Amino acid sequence: MTTLYGLEDLAVGTGENSTKLRLFDGPLDLGWKHCAMTSDFVAEFAALRYKTSRGLYKEVRHNVGYLTNELIENAVKFRAGGEIVVEASIASTTFRTKVSNLVDKGTADKFRHLLSEITIGDPSDLLIERIEANATGSGSGSGSGLGLLTLMSDYGAHFAWIFGSGEADGKIPLETYASIAIPDLSN
Repeated sequence: MTTLYGLEDLAVGTGENSTKLRLFDGPLDLGWKHCAMTSDFVAEFAALRYKTSRGLYKEVRHNVGYLTNELIENAVKFRAGGEIVVEASIASTTFRTKVSNLVDKGTADKFRHLLSEITIGDPSDLLIERIEANATGSGSGSGSGLGLLTLMSDYGAHFAWIFGSGEADGKIPLETYASIAIPDLSN
């Protein structure tokens, strides 16, 4: 059974003209440096259309880079082997991305619990609660969700997550969809 968390309308793909990158698990092993390099590449891809305005270029590059890096880091950190696929596209004033990877059942259960908490309520309020809980050491051990909540609260990012039903070798497919507003080029 497929399970959806977040915005259903977002979980329809990244659009017609998307860039797809595959990060293979192999001799170089997927690590933190791959997260930064890949997110920098995607951020540059998105920001190049704003090269005539240094301010807009830097804003888009930062926002898209931060979003993409957070998603790729989560995929690397929690994956159950295999490749990670990153898709990205731009449509007028929206940057969209999808990150796909495999997770084990325990990770999927913990993440589902976290998502059931952070997808309800106000992200700003939840962010403050999580920061306070982490500062006092009273945070739950299931993961804080600070990165996702920061993106939702401070960057206006929208998310959807789909846990696939095809469990092979105890691995569950996970697709993370995200979108963030980018400036209109005509302004």
